[in-house]
Amino acid sequence: MTEKNSNMEKYTKKRVAAVTLGCKLNYAETSAILDDLRSEGWSLSTIEEGADLILVHTCAVTQQAEQKCRQKIRGIIKKNPASRIAVIGCYSQFNPEALAAINGIDAIFGSNDKFAIQSYNEITFGTKQFPVVKVSPVSRLKEIYPGYSLDAAESVDRTRAFLKIQDGCDYGCSYCAIPLFRGPSRSLPATGIVERAHLLALSGYREIVLTGVNTGDYRSGGLKLCDLLRMLEEVNVSRIRISSIEPDIVDNELISLVAKSKKIVPHFHIPLQSGSDRILRAMRRRYTAALYRDRVMQSVERIAECAIGADVIVGYPGETEEDFLLMYRFLEELPLASLHLFSCSIRPGTSLARQVATGERKPVESAEIARRYSELSQLGGRLEASFKARFLGKKFMVLFERSKPAGEGALQCSGYTRNYLRVVVECADSRQQEALEGSELPVLIDSLDKDLNLKGRVLS
Repeated sequence: MTEKNSNMEKYTKKRVAAVTLGCKLNYAETSAILDDLRSEGWSLSTIEEGADLILVHTCAVTQQAEQKCRQKIRGIIKKNPASRIAVIGCYSQFNPEALAAINGIDAIFGSNDKFAIQSYNEITFGTKQFPVVKVSPVSRLKEIYPGYSLDAAESVDRTRAFLKIQDGCDYGCSYCAIPLFRGPSRSLPATGIVERAHLLALSGYREIVLTGVNTGDYRSGGLKLCDLLRMLEEVNVSRIRISSIEPDIVDNELISLVAKSKKIVPHFHIPLQSGSDRILRAMRRRYTAALYRDRVMQSVERIAECAIGADVIVGYPGETEEDFLLMYRFLEELPLASLHLFSCSIRPGTSLARQVATGERKPVESAEIARRYSELSQLGGRLEASFKARFLGKKFMVLFERSKPAGEGALQCSGYTRNYLRVVVECADSRQQEALEGSELPVLIDSLDKDLNLKGRVLS
């Protein structure tokens, strides 16, 4: 009998539930932790069903993300007084003191410490002084832990799974705190990634989403992202998706690979952050507006039906009205499928925070940020509507994931096209709804509603 199994004899089988906030990488890692706990004798549960241990996987990329985490944690504590609460991940790593001040948290585990499964046994079964705080210094964040989904706990209807390939970042953008709680860039061995991808396929997943802090910076054993993608094309799934990728990585090799592939989907999420070269230089981004435009245009011209989403930071300190107008006009001319907007958040410990503290850069007034955000939000809606309207009357393969009532007893089922457009279809009855879930079927796109939802009907 192994020491691990011997230790577990002391424990009664317990239930664990998880709430994940933030990026797809967090979802991948939550699933890995749940799988490890299940192998230790835990049973998976939900907050509604009741759990002895509740994991809250946090995000700290912005002040708003931290606030959302605190609100969520307090709500969970209030509704689950009998559960042990373990707050893990980026917020725990970045500011454990703020979390320790919240009454009711039993454990705070940082970016590496969250993977130590024995710690969850100790806080749930042992008698300790709470909260238990385990946060390793960032300098020790050198090992990379795998993250992948092998059950339905963090995916929907076993259709889409998140597979971690990389962690950390070396790009050094002036505003970004991620290296402060995720550490330097490091990648998992390709053989292990491919092995886990095959396991996901055998478990019934149809789509694998590759995740990381800087996914495109994947490097392991002389292999780069394109090499890994070629290896993954042998996995028996319908779709392989890249979660997010920097503009400098979207080169001719990657575009050609995606254009020819039957599995790598025609969808990129490419952060822009600003359309002003002056602001891009201040941000320490590794491209110009012209390079970004070139990579986007090459992608949409060479990859059939390619959809591209972009991140934009609004109100970066020192951003003038001229900088904003440059960005607005730049975005107007791009064939983007979606915009993801973020009001600039000045994170402690970053180069930007030091520049603001010394007066080198002056923050934009909050009212001005709100105005610019509103104008870009309206532009984003028009860009999304224009992109989606191109597909009306066309047929697409849709991978159906989830269903929900449509009011008055009506039933719906929704899923995504290969280029990540959500499509909703109405179902005649619950049998049809159940038949659609988890299936990949041809759908004719009929309409685009006021909420920018594509609606269609199944052709078979």
